[in-house]
Amino acid sequence: MRIISRQKAIYFFLTLGVCLAAVAFAVGSGWIILNWREGIRVFLGIIFFGAIVAGLVLNTIFLVREIRRNEQHDSFINAVTHELKTPIASIRLYLQTLQRLDVAEAQRRQFYELMLVDTERLLHTVEQVLKAGEAAQKKNATRRAPVEFDALVRECLELARTRHHLQAAELDYHLSLQNGDGTRVVGDPEELRTAVSNLLDNAVKYSPDGVHISVELDAPDEKRIVLRVRDRGVGIPEHELKRIFKRFYRVTQRSLSQVKGTGLGLFIVRSIARKHGGRVFAESEGAGKGTTVTLELPRKELPRKVTVA
Repeated sequence: MRIISRQKAIYFFLTLGVCLAAVAFAVGSGWIILNWREGIRVFLGIIFFGAIVAGLVLNTIFLVREIRRNEQHDSFINAVTHELKTPIASIRLYLQTLQRLDVAEAQRRQFYELMLVDTERLLHTVEQVLKAGEAAQKKNATRRAPVEFDALVRECLELARTRHHLQAAELDYHLSLQNGDGTRVVGDPEELRTAVSNLLDNAVKYSPDGVHISVELDAPDEKRIVLRVRDRGVGIPEHELKRIFKRFYRVTQRSLSQVKGTGLGLFIVRSIARKHGGRVFAESEGAGKGTTVTLELPRKELPRKVTVA
C-alpha cells in the first residue's frame, strides 16, 4: 500500500508541475503577444516567465527525487531489520533449545555451528552499514600502502568459498598479465578486501539457479589493474546498470523478491574505487543473461631491474 501511495504522489507532483509550467508558459506567451511592441517589457517578461517555468520544473524534480529517496530509505530499513532480526531469532531459538532440553553432543555441535553462521551473517550486516556510513564521509583519509592485489583477491576467493560453501568449479579464478609481471596497487588493504568480497558476495547472491562465477585479474597496460567478476545469474536491465551503484538501490525484478540484502554492497565498492583513484562499472546483456562487474584500479609499477655490464 505504501508503494502505491508513493507512486500516486509522484504522479500527482509530476502532473502538477507540468500543468503549472504549461499555465506559466501560456500566460507568458499571451503577455508577450499583447505587448510585443514594447521591446524592453517583452525581454523582461521572457526572462521572468522563463525563471518561473524553470523554478517549477526544478521544484517538481526535487519533490519526485525526495519521494523516491524516502522510498529507498524505507526499503533499506526494512531490509536491515530483516537481516538483523532473522539471525537473532535463530540464535535465540537454538539457545532456548540447549537450555531446556538435554541435547546429544553431535546435535549440540551442529547447533553451535549454525549459531556461528548466524553470527557471521549478523556481523556482516552490521559491518556493511558501518562501512556505508564511512564511505559516505569523503573526508576520511585512506591509509596508503603497497598491496599485492593478486594475493588479496585469492584471500577473498577462499573466504567466499568457505562462507557460501562453494566448490572449486563454481568459483573460477584466472590471472592474465598482458603487460608486466606485477599486480601491485597502492591503497588501504582492508578497504580493497571489502570491495572484492562485496563483488563476490553480490555475484553469489544473484545466482539463485546455480553459482557459476568467473573471476579474472588482468593488467592490460602499465597504468591499470582490472578485476572482472562474471556470473550467469539473473542479469540486469540496461536502464539499471548505473543505478545499482547508488546507496540503498536494488534491482526491481519480481524474480529477485526473495533475494535479501541491504542495497549497500555495490555502493561501498564504488566509494572505495573512487577513493583509490579507480572506477567500477557493470555490463549485462539483459535479464537472465548474467552480469559482469569490472573494478579498475591504478597500478603501481614495479622498479625495473638495472643490469650492469
